[in-house]
Amino acid sequence: MTVTRQEFRDAMARLGAAVNIITTGGPAGRGGFTASAVCSVTDEPPTLLLCMNRGATAAPAMKANGTVCVNVVAAGQKEAAMVFAGVTKCTMEERFEAGTWTTLATGAPVLQGAVAAFDCRITEMVEKGTHLVVFGEVQGIRLGSQHDHGLIYFGRDYHPVGAMVAGP
Repeated sequence: MTVTRQEFRDAMARLGAAVNIITTGGPAGRGGFTASAVCSVTDEPPTLLLCMNRGATAAPAMKANGTVCVNVVAAGQKEAAMVFAGVTKCTMEERFEAGTWTTLATGAPVLQGAVAAFDCRITEMVEKGTHLVVFGEVQGIRLGSQHDHGLIYFGRDYHPVGAMVAGP
C-alpha cells in the first residue's frame, strides 16, 4: 500500500500541535517562521528539535547564525503567528513588527508574552526530504504567565487551548 502526499497531509491535519514562532538572530540578520513541528529530545543536555522547509526564507539566516528561539505562541498572539506563517506577504524584517522582541543568551529574538521561549544554539541539522531537522541545545528559557492560554494548530486552523494549571 502506498500513501500519497495528500493522504499524509490530510491525516497530519488531525494531529494537533502547539503553534511556535521560530526565530533566529545574529550576524546574518533576523529571520523567522511559524511551525508546529517542535518537540523535546532530551533534558540532559536540554535539547529540542524542530523541522523547517529547506526553502524557507529564514533558512539561510538560521544556518549562518547558528541560533534559534522557539517561541510558544499564546492564544492572543494568533495574528503574529499568521504574519510569520507568511499569510501577510510582508518582508522578513516587517514580520518583527508583529510583536515586541527581546533577546536572551544567543541573540535570537524572544517574543514578549509567549507562553514559553527556548533560546537555543544549533548543534546539528539533518536533511530529510523537503525539510531540515534542526537540533538546538537550550541556552536560556523565559516562561510566560501560568494563566496564559496556548494556541494549537488542528484541522488546518488555529485554536486556543486552556490555561495551564499550577501543580500541587
